[in-house]
Order: sequence, then structure tokens, then C-alpha cells
Amino acid sequence: MFQSGSNIWQRLTRWPAADTRPRKLYMRAGGRLSFDAPKAGEGTSRFVSDPADPVPYRDRAHLKPFMLPESNWSTWLADDQAPFAARKDVLFWQTEPLAEDVTVAGNIVAHLYASTTGTDADWVVKLLDVHPDDAAIPAELRGHQRMIANDVFRGRFRTSYEKPRAIRPGKVLPYRINLHSASHVFKKGHRIAVQVQSSWFPLIDRNPQTFVPNILKARPSDYKAQTHAVHHSPAYPSAIVIDLAAGGP
Repeated sequence: MFQSGSNIWQRLTRWPAADTRPRKLYMRAGGRLSFDAPKAGEGTSRFVSDPADPVPYRDRAHLKPFMLPESNWSTWLADDQAPFAARKDVLFWQTEPLAEDVTVAGNIVAHLYASTTGTDADWVVKLLDVHPDDAAIPAELRGHQRMIANDVFRGRFRTSYEKPRAIRPGKVLPYRINLHSASHVFKKGHRIAVQVQSSWFPLIDRNPQTFVPNILKARPSDYKAQTHAVHHSPAYPSAIVIDLAAGGP
């Protein structure tokens, strides 16, 4: 297994690694990400998702022609995710600078408690490694947000892929989003971060955010901007569950 962050190869007897334990990283008020659970009054983070202005899968300023010899399409997973954290339709949480190395060696699952003013919604979650922003770091990596794990879940399929269902506007629902697994070391001084958004164009087709039987047949009038919310309170403790190697926090 190649372990990013430390950039070493390991030979393991099993995967996830044998000495891991699941830990929750909670989304907290004020954009904080913490191993400590939320307290009363921390509430909700909201954003407006507009299908007419979807979050792109990469920064268009650095996009080169697709499938031509000079194309850089194949490296998009290594792109800096910081430009997206600056968007109003992307929620962002991060830890304080880490006091010690934190090693992920197994599964990563997002547990979101979320609601929407619409009747359908997509939930995109990214786990990120944020490099320090100081003179000791090479200029091209200062503040760089490296994507470690990611995936998307379409709300209409929350109970069944065979029988999609509309979402009741305003109702807080639990979503389990499998971010698969990773072998990565978040180095001392780095931060662990999470981004949540509701579009990832054109990797994921746009969700009208109003429930229609078949999105492929949605009319232009079906596409509506909606306000989405991720809840982070003691009653609705949204978190990322990661398999941490022994000796971590």
C-alpha cells in the first residue's frame, strides 16, 4: 500500500490496517472541524445551490483542452481545492494545525444530517489535507488543499436505488456517504479539512433540486436554486468517521 503524505510503500497483512480504530471528526460552528462533539447552540450551516452556476470539478483558470496532447485533465484529482472553499455554495471546515502526525489507514465515511428547501439534492463531500501557509513551504504548496477522499450521494436514493423518493422540504435527514478508504499521513502542522457542496459539474450531472421521475427528462423550468443546510448540533452531529492508526489523537 502506498501511503501518501509520508510517501512510502508499506506491506500490510490486511486492509484496513490491523491497528486502526474509527474516530469521528465533527463539523462544528464557525467552520471548525474537531474530534470533540458539538455543543448546544452550534446549529446549522447553510448555502444556496444554483443549478445555473454549479461548482466545477476543477478551477477553470487552470483547465487545458480536453483530450488534446497538452490536456491536464488526467491530473484533476491532484488539483488544489482551495479555490472552491472560497465559493459561497461550498461549506468548509478545518481543524487547528495538527500538534502531531495523524495517520488514516482504512475506511472513511461521511455521516451528514442535512436538509433542503427543495425536493431533491446532491451531497458532495471531500476530505482534504491543508498544507501550512508559511515561508518554509514551497510557494506552489502554501495553503494547498489536497483531496484525500471524495464522493457524492443523490438524495432521492437515500432509501432505495430502485424506488427514488422526493425529499420533504425542511426535514433533517441522515445521509451515509461512503468516501471509500485511504492510506495517508496528515503531517504535523497541517490541517484536516472537509468541503461539502451540492454540485460537481460536469463530473456529476446537475440535479434540478425539484423531484422529477427522471432527471434525464427534466425541463429547464424544473431547475431551481435551493437553500441546503448541514446540521451540526448534539441532536444532529454531522461528522466524518475515519480509521486512524494507533497512537493518533
